[in-house]
Amino acid sequence: MRLKLVTATSLLALCLVTTAQSAEINQDGANAVKDTLTKLLPEDMAKSGFISVNPAGTRYEIIYDLAKLLTKVDPAKFAISGLTPFSTFATPLDSGLWNIEGDNKLNVSGHFKDPDQKTTNFTYSIASIVYSGVFDPAISYLRSGTFAIKDVKVASKSEIAEVSARIASMDHKLSSTDSSGGNGRIDFVGSASMSGFVEQVSSLQMPPIELRAGSINVDAKVNGLPAKQIREMVFFALEHLDEKELSAENTDKIKAIVKEAFPLLTSFSETIGINDLAVINEMGKGGAKAFGYNLAIEGPSDAMRFGFGMNAQEISLDTPLMPANYAPFMPTNFDFQLAVPNLDFASFGDALMAVDFNDKAPEKTGEEMAKKLFRDGLLMVEFPKVSAKSEVYDLDMTGKIEGRVDTEKDYSMEATILARDLDKTIAAVQELAKTDPDLNQVSFGIMMVKGFAKTDADGRSRWDISVSRDGAIAVNGQVVKGPDSPDQDQGLEPDQEQEQEPDQGQDAVPAPPQQP
Repeated sequence: MRLKLVTATSLLALCLVTTAQSAEINQDGANAVKDTLTKLLPEDMAKSGFISVNPAGTRYEIIYDLAKLLTKVDPAKFAISGLTPFSTFATPLDSGLWNIEGDNKLNVSGHFKDPDQKTTNFTYSIASIVYSGVFDPAISYLRSGTFAIKDVKVASKSEIAEVSARIASMDHKLSSTDSSGGNGRIDFVGSASMSGFVEQVSSLQMPPIELRAGSINVDAKVNGLPAKQIREMVFFALEHLDEKELSAENTDKIKAIVKEAFPLLTSFSETIGINDLAVINEMGKGGAKAFGYNLAIEGPSDAMRFGFGMNAQEISLDTPLMPANYAPFMPTNFDFQLAVPNLDFASFGDALMAVDFNDKAPEKTGEEMAKKLFRDGLLMVEFPKVSAKSEVYDLDMTGKIEGRVDTEKDYSMEATILARDLDKTIAAVQELAKTDPDLNQVSFGIMMVKGFAKTDADGRSRWDISVSRDGAIAVNGQVVKGPDSPDQDQGLEPDQEQEQEPDQGQDAVPAPPQQP
């Protein structure tokens, strides 16, 4: 947490620099840099002196003394020790860019009281924070950078809970290039890694739990980012933060900025991989050899595709809560991927330009914009891959669902399900049914489903399932349920129900015989 505060504060201050100073390093230049860094801060904070700038040879030293922000805080409610100043060195270049670099560390401890007047003690330490990069004042962001963090330790303890965490090391890299087309947009590529993560949590409400990860890796890429316009939007928000309503002039101004920024990107992707994940408590241990997450947005602005997925390999669970005879059914691998195509951000942007930012009915506005995002109110969700595997089953599914954003009834579905060694699955369920008779129905159901299956060349059982908008269901081309009758979903009005004659068909229940 303290690491985030340090880096965020440093970068926020740097992001307020709007022009590089001349090559000559002097006190006037230092004062100008300080004025730029503090101009958007609250007056009390700007005058606290927590930011100071001094000439330092061929560069400026920007010093952040966060302790000066705490001089008016009641020490009985919040106190911290060891909060020493840290520095960032900034060197203006002839190109108008800045070189930035720093080498700091952190070792603080203190306490605070929550609204219930319960005290929490805390300690934060970072052995080393080393970073360097190239900052671009035109976009108020880094064009490139490297960051290396070593030996992070965090701990907090209160009357009801105790938390501690440590990270052996963290590294981050950032690079950028101008997007093709010369439109002033930028492509960013970033990567990060973390090793030796351990977190321990305990409280009065729960037994101690420990989370571990041997390593965590992150890769991200964003193309076509309108960095300059995003900077203008952030500054506009900061300047008008206290206004309850925007004037017509300012409304037109922010709309012009947003219009120029659309689309906000041309593509985005992020993947996170966690290796040797483990969760440990007094009831046992679970985890996975590898766990992954992915997110992607791509395509033209009037037909963008959003994709999301998670996967895990070599999942393990060792706990007495899991009966031994059920253990074979726990998945050892899974993969879940979904996507939403044809998102019309172009029409969404046009609708945004027509929004009255002082409107008192945001719900209605949100509904209208949702209809623009999903063209003609049509929604499609694709499942490129859904799979699960254990000792006794191996399943794969692909498919898609089509419907509307304004109703849950009008939908259709196409899906393909593949199962390997289905007889092995049936045998495992039948064996388990010897101790749990309720599973006999499950075994019978799987055998019925098997009767509809086709066999692929690789031996897997296949079911091609189709559900149409009229309610008809077909499996491998065989209709198993006809279309719904026109009034099936309409029901009967209460007075109609009262007028119905009793059903005298074969399913009618006869009246009990009269007693003599």
